[in-house]
Amino acid sequence: MESRDTGLSTAAVVAIVCNVLVAVLLLVLFLILYKACKVPSSQERVPVLAPGNTQQKHEQKYLLTT
Repeated sequence: MESRDTGLSTAAVVAIVCNVLVAVLLLVLFLILYKACKVPSSQERVPVLAPGNTQQKHEQKYLLTT
């Protein structure tokens, strides 16, 4: 009986496995980047003149009068 040669050396199989691993990691990276770019940052939603400052003044006023 003759043994059949598959045509792929051990080095070729290792290279294919490494390339598949790199492709999976790139896919995960792009998925993370897509999710990160979809969420707006909190600084964009805060207006320059936030109404929180006036509320703090009123709270301080009430604290002084009581």
